[in-house]
Amino acid sequence: MRNWQDVLIKPDTSIIDAMKIIDETTMQFTAVINDEMNLLGTVTDGDIRRGILRGLDLETQISEVMNPNPFCGRVGKQTYYYQKQMRERKLKQLPIVSKTNVLQYILFADDLEVMAKKTNKVILMIGGLGTRLHPLTKTIPKPMLNVGSKPILETIIESFKSFGFINFVLCVNYKKDMIMDYFQDGSHLGVNIEYIEETKRLGTAGALSLLSETPNEPFFVMNGDLLTKINFEQLLDFHNETNSVATMCVREYEYQIPYGVIETDNDKLLSIVEKPVHKSFVNAGIYVLDPSALDHVPSDDFYDMPELFKKLMSEEKKVLAFPLREYWLDIGQLDDYEQANGDYRENFSMGVNNDG
Repeated sequence: MRNWQDVLIKPDTSIIDAMKIIDETTMQFTAVINDEMNLLGTVTDGDIRRGILRGLDLETQISEVMNPNPFCGRVGKQTYYYQKQMRERKLKQLPIVSKTNVLQYILFADDLEVMAKKTNKVILMIGGLGTRLHPLTKTIPKPMLNVGSKPILETIIESFKSFGFINFVLCVNYKKDMIMDYFQDGSHLGVNIEYIEETKRLGTAGALSLLSETPNEPFFVMNGDLLTKINFEQLLDFHNETNSVATMCVREYEYQIPYGVIETDNDKLLSIVEKPVHKSFVNAGIYVLDPSALDHVPSDDFYDMPELFKKLMSEEKKVLAFPLREYWLDIGQLDDYEQANGDYRENFSMGVNNDG
């Protein structure tokens, strides 16, 4: 059993310090207690991300985002009883408490049974021309450009595999033979790879209409020119726990207005703010979709993922944002490619792991 005491925190712990514990341990969760060891609440990665979306500062006390009423087990039961509860409720952690709510220990699902490989499909959109990376992409497709010691696409596949995702669909078009010859069926990488071959450009969502069969569970869609250290397991958990139809990863983007911004009331000057910095969330090119979302994708027609999300929102489907706080880089231009090679050693050269 793991050292569950490592994830215990007090209610005045800051969000940023709780994030460090979640990231540095393999337990992906913290328990909030008082001095008497009473369980006050629990905090998952999803709780923190929802707090970020609400605009909470990272120095905010963790009590502002914790779940104050987590499901708990009562001490004294047999292990199989706890296993059954965790399986039925799809829990990864189960705090065990006394009658007076004193925390006794925490059970973790993968301490009780070996976690099976995940069957969710990962669909990677890699059919683009990569024109912004010319001349590099005149003879080689962008996903096959080496970053560090291997093609961008291989690092992406290894990232997913580190979280147990082994079933991939590659949507190919431009110089597809180079990609298919290199990756083949994926067996040499310990994964399963199948291909969708586009005969025309279909956009980041249109190619989904060419799937040979509709997935029977939520699946990932990701642009094939991204490097990221996102915890894909946490992303899928967030999607499932919230019953989302479509989840979009978003990234905070800052931009500075290079002038003094003036606020007026008719001709009366109210304020002057010099070169203010604005923050917005932008699309990060990583998505999780419920199979029902495919009903809204037109057949064999150009359709981008933002159009699909707009369609789902117009029909009042549950569409959510998942804020990224991990390393993320869109390799769209030559400067980005140079940065990716510089960043690779620090973020990927020691091997991909699931440290969040």
